Amino acid sequence: MRECSQFRLHTVDVPILEPGALEGRDAFTILHISDLHMVPSQHKKQQWVRSLATLQPDLVVNTGDNLSDLKGVPGVLRALEPLLRFPGLFVFGTNDYFAPRPVNPLKYLTGKKRKVSKVPLPWEGMRAAFLEHGWMDANQARHEFKASGLKIAAAGVDDPHHHLDDYEAIAGQPHPEADLSLALLHSPEPRVLERFKSDGYMLSLSGHTHGGQVCLPGGKALVTNCGIDPERCKGLHRFGEMWMHVSNGLGQSKYAPVRLFCKPSATLLRLVAKD
Repeated sequence: MRECSQFRLHTVDVPILEPGALEGRDAFTILHISDLHMVPSQHKKQQWVRSLATLQPDLVVNTGDNLSDLKGVPGVLRALEPLLRFPGLFVFGTNDYFAPRPVNPLKYLTGKKRKVSKVPLPWEGMRAAFLEHGWMDANQARHEFKASGLKIAAAGVDDPHHHLDDYEAIAGQPHPEADLSLALLHSPEPRVLERFKSDGYMLSLSGHTHGGQVCLPGGKALVTNCGIDPERCKGLHRFGEMWMHVSNGLGQSKYAPVRLFCKPSATLLRLVAKD
């Protein structure tokens, strides 16, 4: 359980932008957070997430599963309050809509999909707070906007792990004049990543896997709890021509409070010019 509170920040360069897009700046920064799985007592996590505001990111992306308790929303909003001052995008996972189910933590290692509980979580108020502060809901939605001088086209789907996604609602190429196109989905399911790749998106962002959560020494994942392969269940990788970043998350279900060789983390992605 100790590792569950040993939060880490990763910084990764992504050579993705056309020369000149940055207009002389070194990088465009995206703070990617995911899988808070917040319960009211997690004050250390809340304070650590708040501290990320000192990074002054150009954009914040939250790829879902914010909750792990019926009373978790105040903790989420306390953690994210300083980050809500920056431009942001979000999609949800099933643990935004429904409470986690009690489970033997060892069953995580089977890699089998777990049934969604029927206990609803108070996600509507959390979503309203995100929107009130200017974050954009990318669940089954497309957005075009500017951030720090960069023209961005973004699209996302609701949680594909439990087939809440509707890609047809967002299908098609991103705006051709965008400097950066982003694809958001909670779970990195290849069937959806393939659609984003085929439509020409440059970078996908997802979470869900917890990086494997219980790993071998060196962080080698045993399971991913979704369709992506263990080698690409955390960090920056390629999915064909599209870049893909999978967060290993900042939390885990309150019924499986264990991590091994897989510390919780957020990532600052530094988008730089192509070589």
